[in-house]
Amino acid sequence: MKKLLRRNVSERGQVGIGTLIVFIAMVLVAAIAAGVLVNTAGFLQTKSEETGQDASAQVSNRVEIVSAYGNVANDGHVDLVNLTVMRGSGADDINLSSATMEWIGPDTATTLVGNNSTMEGGRHVIDPGSDEFGISPIKDPGNTVPVLADQDDRFRLTIPAYLLDDDGMGLAEGEEAAVKLTTQYGAVTLYHVTVPQSLSAKNAVMV
Repeated sequence: MKKLLRRNVSERGQVGIGTLIVFIAMVLVAAIAAGVLVNTAGFLQTKSEETGQDASAQVSNRVEIVSAYGNVANDGHVDLVNLTVMRGSGADDINLSSATMEWIGPDTATTLVGNNSTMEGGRHVIDPGSDEFGISPIKDPGNTVPVLADQDDRFRLTIPAYLLDDDGMGLAEGEEAAVKLTTQYGAVTLYHVTVPQSLSAKNAVMV
């Protein structure tokens, strides 16, 4: 009888130890799983915050086009298109030399990069190439050109339409072009250029 009792106690002890081992293993697995879940949740939260910040920057850090005019050459074509731009409301500093501009004209489509104007004799010289748009200050109290650093800054972006036209003359009467300006943040500003039906006896026209 005593041997039987000892055997039952021993078996119960073994069962209890086995149960304890299984319980500890379950706790360890649960702890590891919880750690993985916490790390994953933290990673996803960080990524979502970064995505939200990028999306916000693409919406808010944009350029606004205040006005646009075309320079009428002697041959009766608009050879230069000038856009007056400012920093959008709530935008951070915008470096226009890091911006790109897509020009889709009646004869060609191309991507332009910023070319800052130079000073000669106290005047800004604007001389963009066929793959560039010129950047020059109109109102720049902080002397930050080509960076739009203040809400009051006004810069001129000059597009050499005559270099982008197959015949080297520019935009004729009634012709149209599209402009897509993308800042370093990825924010996009669209503008539609429309040349008036008559350019006779004019030196400049709103476009």
